[in-house]
Amino acid sequence: MRHGKYPFVVGFLAAPVALYVVFVIAPYVQAFQLSMTDWKGFSAPRWIGFANYQRLLHDNSFWKAVEHHAILLLALPLITIAIALFFAFLLNVGGKSSGGQRRGVWGSPFYRVVFFFPQVLAVAIIAVLFQTVYRPNESGLIDGVLMKLGFDPVLWLVNPNLALWSIIGVLVWQAVGFYVVLFSAGMASIPAEIYEAAEMDGATRITLFFRVTLPLLWDTLQVAWVYLGIAAFDCFAIVSVLSVDSGGPDGATTVLAMEIYRNAFTYGRYGYASAMGVALFFLTITFAALTLRVSRRESVEY
Repeated sequence: MRHGKYPFVVGFLAAPVALYVVFVIAPYVQAFQLSMTDWKGFSAPRWIGFANYQRLLHDNSFWKAVEHHAILLLALPLITIAIALFFAFLLNVGGKSSGGQRRGVWGSPFYRVVFFFPQVLAVAIIAVLFQTVYRPNESGLIDGVLMKLGFDPVLWLVNPNLALWSIIGVLVWQAVGFYVVLFSAGMASIPAEIYEAAEMDGATRITLFFRVTLPLLWDTLQVAWVYLGIAAFDCFAIVSVLSVDSGGPDGATTVLAMEIYRNAFTYGRYGYASAMGVALFFLTITFAALTLRVSRRESVEY
């Protein structure tokens, strides 16, 4: 039986590995190759070496997109994790003790469903939904109420100072429900005896949160930060549908995926767009590696 183990494993993995190589690894390799050419999409690609990457260094649109990603990398994980932790704590240990066990607030199962609801909606649907929310006239959910109260419309997606933060608000609204469920699962795995012992020592709810819950959820927080960072590099659909003129106004909401799409399918610069894609690939890998390295700490066992 042991003698035939390896042929069985190889046969079992051959098909999925082949599919992964063909549909994931091969396109990456092709993108690296195209980034070294001036391919326009029609004629044969001409090898130009690192010229596209040199051009990136002087492209204001590229650096503006990178600047927006830097804001997203800080704001999206921080805001989402803070809100998700708060709600998860309330849903799991924020209520009164019952039978010696700490429970969540009243109606916790219902709130979990409500928080998770945005996850079942397609990204395009969420973007179209918030077009109505941010619409700068009387039919808009926010500005319509403000106009009826006698105030001027805020113009959330038109004002360059507010447009990016309005999109970040949509991204947070979409993501927070998943992380409420993720953190709730992590908190549910923490033994109740730990909370009971802390309460017997006089710990308040704030102390329980910062001295008990957070340290025991550190691995989950680390994973959440990496996932949200990757999501910050991948917000093409929301920006494409919500923003003015696909990344506007005046580039105030543009991201790298938007610039890649514009250069490839609007300007026909497929080689240059591939170079941007390669830069995005390395930015994402670098962020994930640095996050895992910086946040690494000894696991707390219980």
